[in-house]
Amino acid sequence: MTINREIQPRRGALALEYCRFDPDAYEQPAVALRLDVEQNDAEQPVHRHRKGQLVLALRGGVTCEVPKAIWMVPPQHAVWIPGGMPHSNRATDNARIGFLFVEPGAAPMPDECCTLAISPLLRELIQHLADQPPVYPGEGATARLVAVLLEQLAAAPVEQLHLPVSRHPNIRRIVDALTADPADRTTLAQWAPRLAMSERTLARLVAKETGLTFGRWRRQLHLIVALRQLAAGASVQQVAGHLGYDSVTAFITMFKKALGLPPAQYFAALR
Repeated sequence: MTINREIQPRRGALALEYCRFDPDAYEQPAVALRLDVEQNDAEQPVHRHRKGQLVLALRGGVTCEVPKAIWMVPPQHAVWIPGGMPHSNRATDNARIGFLFVEPGAAPMPDECCTLAISPLLRELIQHLADQPPVYPGEGATARLVAVLLEQLAAAPVEQLHLPVSRHPNIRRIVDALTADPADRTTLAQWAPRLAMSERTLARLVAKETGLTFGRWRRQLHLIVALRQLAAGASVQQVAGHLGYDSVTAFITMFKKALGLPPAQYFAALR
């Protein structure tokens, strides 16, 4: 099987080009490739494979959706998706994505999805592997590189950059509405009659299905949207306005409380 090691899809071709690559066709412990995205008008459809997958944002940002959560991949971070888990990916405009596929048992990786902070060394190892043929011998330079790569990957710190979601139709309805219009400030009391529920029942449902209160859950969605837009090049002022904040200061306060740094310092630290 031959593949293009650095795929540069045409507009709307993300799903088509990427789905032509079958990581499970290789028995090597790890295989990597890069994907340049010119437009984000196509989303990779839901799929699964035997190998675990690391989705790394080399430039721009990536959003991964799994059955019960949405994971945001800002620059210099990656999402780990265990083998066999259904998932889909969407990238920001002009993103460059790195994919690392890991054979089950090749490294002690988490059994659940998680966001990993990626060191410069690990990032360069993944990019170097993407330049190598996907079929390589069990001994030799590439095999030694992969051994170091997997050791570094297993030690990568975990960060909580995800939005818990649910298949419950009422939760999905709220998710869809807030995703379409993140500035929507509809309160729990206003949502309840729309969903033919009492406010107390809806509050219990949100907490049961997401593990968060409605207010904290909506702030987490705002954080993911903000990270995605900032990674795509939007200004802090633009993002604050898109999310419906009354002031830039209020948005920066939310961001700093969640991630420990204001937006400019956070992305400077990633770089």
